Amino acid sequence: MEWSTVAASLPLLPRNAGLALLHAYRATISHVYGDVCKYYPSCSAYSVGAVQQHGLVKGAALTAARLARCHPWAQGGIDDVRPHRAFRHELTPHGFVVPSRKD
Repeated sequence: MEWSTVAASLPLLPRNAGLALLHAYRATISHVYGDVCKYYPSCSAYSVGAVQQHGLVKGAALTAARLARCHPWAQGGIDDVRPHRAFRHELTPHGFVVPSRKD
């Protein structure tokens, strides 16, 4: 692995650490509750998309706002994560963020 690749990957570590925790939550705890979210995608899937697109801090803020909208009296519906207009990374098949290749 080249040093430039390692250097480009370091800023993505917090984002991918957050994604690892979200994937663990979705694989364990989320299955206990089942499909109860009034929104599509589910709150946990929304959180994954928010962290992928916007990073750990802004993704967490977007997730908190989504959770505040998700309550028993919510109408629900489709609520996709707005894509980051300057997203310049790629996603692995497992949903982690890696620097884009400049082939």
